[in-house]
Amino acid sequence: METAELLKKVRKIEIKTRGLSNQVFSGEYHSAFKGRGMTFSEVREYQPGDDIRSIDWNVTARFNTPFVKVFEEEREMTVMLLVDISASGAFGTQKQLKQDLITELCAVIAFSSIQNNDKIGVIFFTDKIEKFIPPKKGKSHVLRIIRDLIEFKPEHKKTDIELALKYLTGVIKKKSIAFLISDFLDTKFADALKIANKKHDLIALRIFDKREQEIPNVGLIKLMDSETGTIKWIDTSDKKVRMHYAVNAKKQETLLKDIFNKSGVDTANINTVESYIPPLTNLFKRR
Repeated sequence: METAELLKKVRKIEIKTRGLSNQVFSGEYHSAFKGRGMTFSEVREYQPGDDIRSIDWNVTARFNTPFVKVFEEEREMTVMLLVDISASGAFGTQKQLKQDLITELCAVIAFSSIQNNDKIGVIFFTDKIEKFIPPKKGKSHVLRIIRDLIEFKPEHKKTDIELALKYLTGVIKKKSIAFLISDFLDTKFADALKIANKKHDLIALRIFDKREQEIPNVGLIKLMDSETGTIKWIDTSDKKVRMHYAVNAKKQETLLKDIFNKSGVDTANINTVESYIPPLTNLFKRR
């Protein structure tokens, strides 16, 4: 991609997602993700109703009148984006590709995090760790992340979510807020998910396209698995074929829901043809 075209795309995403993080998500993000604890701020004179356990006895003795300690939430956190960049992201049948939706979601979360003085880092993964961007603050850092989301070309095509989760627990030592963003065409990660969620505050954002759940009657079509290259011909005019396709998709969805529930991981399902604002807002409010 030419530099001018890349910068234009980055700017377009910045304008849209930065506006959303300012106008829509700022309050919900702050409320949903608490800091690590409380830190001392100042002392003030005791007022009726104050907790006597917060009295600063040294200052009280010095001034011969009761003073209490005031604490504030320690806001600074580390936010990690675990981004699935496998080949199945290059799929979308109506409004946009899954990978384009993932880019916007990452940008919104990144801008929301830096507005709250949080650090933001990224792990790009397929069935290998493709790239690690260490957590930092600042707008220029977020723009670098957006550039990589648009431009980075992975070496591999398949998906290994377990690998990404193990890498997270190994490389990020302190507790972080971790967003796992994927279409989850992989189910062999339940144990790694539980372990990662004990160390970090993990949130799963599942990206999907309508045609991954149901297939229309359009006659004989050729389908290719973008991660394996396997090609199949399917007769969509056959009602049993369409029903079998829908049943398998539902089984996969139910299996994923069960994995997330057992692991205690908050989730949101985001469709490529709908706005991601309602599911994200609902996720933040649930927390």
